[in-house]
Amino acid sequence: MITIRKAVQKDCPRIFELIKELALYEKAPDEVTVSLNHFEESGFGSRPVWWAFVAEENQTIIGFALYYIRYSTWKGQRMYLEDLYITGSERRKGVGSSLMKALIEEARYLNLNGITWQVLDWNKPAIDFYKRYETTLDSEWINCTLSLEK
Repeated sequence: MITIRKAVQKDCPRIFELIKELALYEKAPDEVTVSLNHFEESGFGSRPVWWAFVAEENQTIIGFALYYIRYSTWKGQRMYLEDLYITGSERRKGVGSSLMKALIEEARYLNLNGITWQVLDWNKPAIDFYKRYETTLDSEWINCTLSLEK
């Protein structure tokens, strides 16, 4: 039995483990430079900037969907899905679909006009999954990052 629920502060260490697992899957294990303390404060401190749903089976978190609210000057407020990840052994069991359903319901509840995210061009399983939701894939835009890390 898989349960989808909103993340709570005590979930942070497990979500953080899954974030590192995701980075390994995406061939970028050294890119996770945020500390667990900063991660936790950013989600559950006095000014949270992210929220998440977790998928739990037998009291173990097996996946998560982490999002924040962004503003588009063209579209208004939208949900930005930062990560949707299910640990490898638990994939293809409907967990991703359940998390996606929770995100869509939350976006509607918050009166947001859409959900935006990125997917790596080589991640065919994820691309195929997202296509089930009549997602528009846009290869026209180039990602830009200005890092201020030392």
